[in-house]
Amino acid sequence: MKAYQVSASIVVYKNDPGEVVSAVKSILSAPMRVICTVVDNSPTPELRQCVMENGANYIYAGQNIGFGSGHNLALRTDCEVSEYHLVLNPDVHFAAEVPATLYRFMNDNLDIGLVMPQIRYPDGTEQRLCKQFPSPLTLITRRFLGGIGRSMFAKQLSRYELRHLDFGTAREIPCLSGCFMFIRSAVLREVGFFDERYFMYMEDVDLCRRIGARYKTVFYPEVAVTHGYTKGSYRDPKLLKYHLQSAFRYFCKWGWIFDSGRDRLNRKTAPLILQ
Repeated sequence: MKAYQVSASIVVYKNDPGEVVSAVKSILSAPMRVICTVVDNSPTPELRQCVMENGANYIYAGQNIGFGSGHNLALRTDCEVSEYHLVLNPDVHFAAEVPATLYRFMNDNLDIGLVMPQIRYPDGTEQRLCKQFPSPLTLITRRFLGGIGRSMFAKQLSRYELRHLDFGTAREIPCLSGCFMFIRSAVLREVGFFDERYFMYMEDVDLCRRIGARYKTVFYPEVAVTHGYTKGSYRDPKLLKYHLQSAFRYFCKWGWIFDSGRDRLNRKTAPLILQ
C-alpha cells in the first residue's frame, strides 16, 4: 500500500497568498491520506511561511522554471509514494469530498488514466474546457482571427470545442485542462511527466495525448471545482510569446498538417459505460 492515496502539486509564481492557501486547504481537507507540494517559481520565497503553516511541502525553485518543470520537481518524488497525483492550479478550490469521489471513480474504472471534473467560474457557470487535440488552423483561428474569421471556420471550431456533445454524463474526452488533472501515478511513471521543452502552455495537451494513447482520459461531471481562469495570454504579450513558442514545439513534435494520431484520438468522445 502506498503511503498516500493522493499527492498534489501546485506551481506558483507571485500568486496571491490567500489564493494559494485556499488551493492547499482544498486538497489537504480531503478525508484521505494526502500530501501537497507547492513549487514556487517566484523571485523570492515569500510564500514559504503561509504554505508550510497550512501543512503543505514547499520547494523554492529559485527562478521561474516554467509550469511543467515546476510540477516535475514534485512529481519525481510524490508519484513514488501515492496512488494518484493531482496537478492543480493555484486559482482552483473545491469541496473536501471531490478528491475522494474521483479516487473511488478511478478505482472502479482501471482503464482510465486521467480524469477531470466539471470546472466552473467563480460565478458558478460552467467552463467548457473539454476539447479535441488542436490543429494549427484551430489554434490560429481561436487566438488571432476576429469575428469574421471565426464565422468562416465556425464548423471546425465547434467540432474542436465539442459543442455538439452533452456534458451531463461522464465521457471520454481527448484533451482535458491542466488546471485540474487527477492522474493515476502508475500511468505517469509509465508515460513520463511533463515535457520540459514547453515553458508554459501546451504541456497539458502533450501529457493528455501521451496518456490518451494508452488509457482513457475522462470528463466526470458528478463533482465540480471552481477555477479563476484568467486567459493571461490574451492580454499579456509575454505570455502570448510563450504560447506561440509552445504551439510551435507541439506541432514540431506531433505533426503540423499530417497527424494521424490526432485524428484517431479525436474520435474518442463516446459516453462511458461505467462499472
